[in-house]
Amino acid sequence: MSIRTIPSGQLNGNGHRPKLRIAVVGAGYWGPNLARNLKASPDWDLVAICDLDVERGRKLADSVGGVAVVESLDELLDTCNLDAVAVATPAHTHHGVVMTALRAGKHVLVEKPLADSRAKGLEMVDEAKARGLVLMADHTYCFTPAVLKIQELVASGALGDILYVDSVRINLGLVQPDVNVFWDLAPHDLSILDFVLPGGLHPTEISAHGADPLGTGRDCVGHLTFGLPNDAMVHIHVNWLSPTKIRQMIIGGSKRTLVWDDLNPQQRLSVYDRGVSLEQQPRSAADKKASAISYRLGDTWSPALQEREPLGQVVAELATSIRNHTMPRTSGESGLRVLSVLEAVTQSLGTDGRSTIVAGNETNLQVVR
Repeated sequence: MSIRTIPSGQLNGNGHRPKLRIAVVGAGYWGPNLARNLKASPDWDLVAICDLDVERGRKLADSVGGVAVVESLDELLDTCNLDAVAVATPAHTHHGVVMTALRAGKHVLVEKPLADSRAKGLEMVDEAKARGLVLMADHTYCFTPAVLKIQELVASGALGDILYVDSVRINLGLVQPDVNVFWDLAPHDLSILDFVLPGGLHPTEISAHGADPLGTGRDCVGHLTFGLPNDAMVHIHVNWLSPTKIRQMIIGGSKRTLVWDDLNPQQRLSVYDRGVSLEQQPRSAADKKASAISYRLGDTWSPALQEREPLGQVVAELATSIRNHTMPRTSGESGLRVLSVLEAVTQSLGTDGRSTIVAGNETNLQVVR
């Protein structure tokens, strides 16, 4: 990928690279988190907050040192000298905001999901690529110490071949006014799988079942399944109605099984040397069926994790990508792969859970680690 960079590779008089200039668009739920981390970052100079609600924007600006406040994106791009914008607006506005910023020559970080449709996401990715600009999806979970360690363990072969993934993301949550539980919660799990699975997230087809027991007009409980190579399987359970909050993912491998419990700060990751083994290495499907099964009962261990704020790593990754002409680890293409699965979920729900082809795999989008 060829990325146009600003002339930031030169050192200033103190021997440091000058900071990149950025503005946050959207001062609602996620905007304050972005603004706080950008303000604290040695890579970034936060110069403005943009929000239609000027008073809300001013409160956020005051909390991070009194940066400029503007009401419209056009005003922001016309009056502020920027290298990049960080977009934290509702998903249905992402396409318009991002396309405007890209056409103004700005690199863009945009919160999940990348857009509210695959077609819009594809247009955004193509625009960034044509202009040599960085388009990065804010898949924050991918920068947590736990997920970075999971990716390392999978890539090193410590788990062996992946046999199954079982993910649960449930809580007593706010029923969103514009999206169902899949579009609200599943992007986290899908982006994590795109990050940790060898080759990224490329299911050919998926099946989704949802339920709306409250009569809200959108699914509040959902189950999503799809296959992986070698007849492996992924299952994702999302739920807004659970009285208990669970954030857990199990990745079963032929050598070891990993359990990630994100709500257990004392032991987020556990690796189990336990599982089912075939007594001999079968050469065919018939050999597998005839092979005797044994059970492996080994040790359990918990990798040490260095706790740090993931969003701080996100904004550092954005700066590195811009300066070094590289694609970020959670690129626009990653966001597009997640969108492709979400659109297939919507289609499957409309056909009572029938298996649905996932669009986009024929484009052979490049996975960059």
